[in-house]
Amino acid sequence: MERESPAFDPHTPNVARLYDYFLGGKDHFPADRAAAAKILAVAPELRAAVRANRAFLRRAVRFLAESGITQFLDIGTGLPAQENVHEVAGKVAPGARVVYVDRDPVVLVHARALLAGRAGTTAAYGDLRKPDEILKNPEVMEAIDFDRPVGVLLTAIMHYLGDSDRPQEIVASLRDAVAPGSHLVLSHATSEARAEAVDTVTAVYESTDAPLTPRSRERIAELFEGFELVDPGLVWLPEWRPDQADTIDFADGPESSLLLGGVGRKG
Repeated sequence: MERESPAFDPHTPNVARLYDYFLGGKDHFPADRAAAAKILAVAPELRAAVRANRAFLRRAVRFLAESGITQFLDIGTGLPAQENVHEVAGKVAPGARVVYVDRDPVVLVHARALLAGRAGTTAAYGDLRKPDEILKNPEVMEAIDFDRPVGVLLTAIMHYLGDSDRPQEIVASLRDAVAPGSHLVLSHATSEARAEAVDTVTAVYESTDAPLTPRSRERIAELFEGFELVDPGLVWLPEWRPDQADTIDFADGPESSLLLGGVGRKG
């Protein structure tokens, strides 16, 4: 399988390392911190938004596991953080299988080190722009039984695809590959958040290895075509089945989370 993973470059801001920085991690470089400072100077809510995305992922994975999903395909996983998918799912469904997919070589090194010797978890190379190659990856095929329901996780990743990448077709390819009863978990930066924050974040991400493309609520909803949205639908992240702690950062309104998210079920 042809691999076009980006070369390691500490001088160009990297989206996985930026995400790690906003979460309070340690895997970042001066270029990442400089880009983060520009963003936070005008959009300080981004730090809370990244935490909200991580919390949404945890709640959604827990919901899927409670609904009987025991295998998960997490595409664009990013650097490991606290309460990773296999840890959250395993608390509800011991023996759950998780495949982490990413194209960033640094992410893969970290993920494989974390998962070494851990049964039921795999880290595999894959580029979301080439979903068929992900689905045909031997490591993915060995771990995931596509004749049984799968939880497909696309959290804070689709907005790194431009319209020329045909994002709706990419999601459709994944949808068509999974069995009925499968679920899609998706969160996406939206152009309907505070305009100044959206413009600044988008401008800074132009200098990174993956420019940002925020989309409207309508455009994001189109990505769920073929899935039935479960309650409460496509909402600001702190509004999706929150635990009490998930709303603390958003007393002024859930729209400061900057992302919309939802969970859809394939019938």
